[in-house]
Amino acid sequence: MLDPPKFVPSREHVDRAARAYKDINLTSFKLLRPGSLLFTYSCSGAIDADLFQKIVASAAADAKVDARILKSLGASVDHPLLTAFSKGEYRKGLLLQIA
Repeated sequence: MLDPPKFVPSREHVDRAARAYKDINLTSFKLLRPGSLLFTYSCSGAIDADLFQKIVASAAADAKVDARILKSLGASVDHPLLTAFSKGEYRKGLLLQIA
């Protein structure tokens, strides 16, 4: 399970944060055996779900690993989304299986 702290404090740091997310996922992919499951998360609001998925896919490709997305994940019920705060959907994750 990868659940790092927020890597990006603002939009100006997205490139640096994307590199950090890629690096930790790349390291994990290199350590996992076929059949393993990986839960990987981001709580950086400036990294949206689409970009996070692309980062993780890039890490898998660089590790020469085939990984299947079994489920896209979000915040649990203890982190409700508020209608008055559109940026509240900062928590995103993926459940992957190594092929």
